[in-house]
This record gives sequence, structure tokens and C-alpha cells, in this order.
Amino acid sequence: MRIGFALTAFCLTLAAGGSALAQDYPSKPIALVVPFPPGGVADIVARPAADAMSRFLNVPVVIENEAGAGGGIGMGYVAKAKPDGYTLLLALSSISILPEADKITGRPPMFQLDQFVPIARLTADPTVLAVRADSPWKTLQDFVDDARKRPAAITYGSSGNYGTMHVPMEMFAGSAGVKLLHVPYTGAGPAVVGLLGGNIDAVASGPSTVIQHVKAGKLRVLASWGDKRLASLPDVPTLAESG
Repeated sequence: MRIGFALTAFCLTLAAGGSALAQDYPSKPIALVVPFPPGGVADIVARPAADAMSRFLNVPVVIENEAGAGGGIGMGYVAKAKPDGYTLLLALSSISILPEADKITGRPPMFQLDQFVPIARLTADPTVLAVRADSPWKTLQDFVDDARKRPAAITYGSSGNYGTMHVPMEMFAGSAGVKLLHVPYTGAGPAVVGLLGGNIDAVASGPSTVIQHVKAGKLRVLASWGDKRLASLPDVPTLAESG
């Protein structure tokens, strides 16, 4: 897994192989569980994917948003579902982080990675750091300089503790020598709403959740975690470019 990338993938529970491959499959609607609220990276990817699957499979593919615990609630829900191929998961790369976080913190595991079988990778978008357009930070260096002057004063939101947006930001803060205050949300969508509403100062998210607000002049992206600049945000430097 590449830290700083919001990978999305289809998964199903491990024992689904035999029944799911039966000749009459699928014969009823399929649930596609998104472990985050509407409006986030996973939800934005899941909806057109579900529509395409419905047309291809000739059965309804219904989105079910099961949010909470940085995606762990929905992932655990699918892990415990009947392994018949009718409950799928739209997972982010946090599917591999959360079990390790459970071990570190001593929490009862919400699920185990070996309970799932990956079907397909859909996207691998780098995380971006976004702030409001009216913020004082025009560049990433502005953001870092201010954070150094005011430890733990700048707040940022993510999709939840130990999620794909939380871990990259903490790694960035550590490498930059700054202290930021993490505000976990149930998903990237609510975090962006919090940013727009002035409840937090910044958000780490996938580009798909902020691009519309950037185009509307409401948000500014300071940097991305990618190896090269994004085609959708060509003026935004990478972390490497920003030093």
C-alpha cells in the first residue's frame, strides 16, 4: 500500500467463491456497502460503479452507506455478512491499516484482512491538502510556517482515526516538524462540509471530494501526495516540489 493514496477497490467475503460463481448468479439485488457517508471518495466512486454493474449484471446494485470508526463499521459489517456474493464492499486502503491500529491500541478487532477477497482495483488517487480560499495560506510553506509558530492551533479533518487521510497527514506533520490538531469525522464528505463551514482549518482528502469546491472558488489545494501533479489540479505542487 502506498501511504498518501486513497485506493478504492471492490472486495467480498472470503467464502463467497462457490456460491457466487453458480450459474444462476446473480439472481437478486446486490448490496454494495460504502463504509463512509455520502459525498466522500468511496461514495463518489461507488455510485457510477454500481450503476455500471447493474447494467452489466441485469440486477439492481444498491448502495448502502455504513459509516463510522474510520470505515471500520462498514468493513466489519461486510466481514460478518453471509458469504454468498450479494454483499460487496467498496474499500479504501484503510482496510489494511485499521486491523493494525486495533492491535496497537488493544481494541477488539472490527474485522481481519483475510476475511475479504479483492475483486478489482478502481482508483488510486493521491491525498490532497485543502484549505478555504479565504485562508491566509497561499502555499504549503505558508501553512507549515504558521503551524510552527502556533503548535496544535491549526485543525484538520479526516475521514476518521487511522484512515487513509489521517495517517498521511500525521506523517507529513512529523516530517515537517509541526503539531496539528486532528478532528476525525465519519467520512471525507462531512469533513469537507466542516471545512466549508469554518469548523476546521484544513482537510486531507481525495481530490474528487474537493475539486468542485476548488472550481467554485471556495477551497484552495496547497499540495498533493502524488509523484506528479494531478491533471485535474495542474497548478498544485506535490509535496516533493514544495520541499
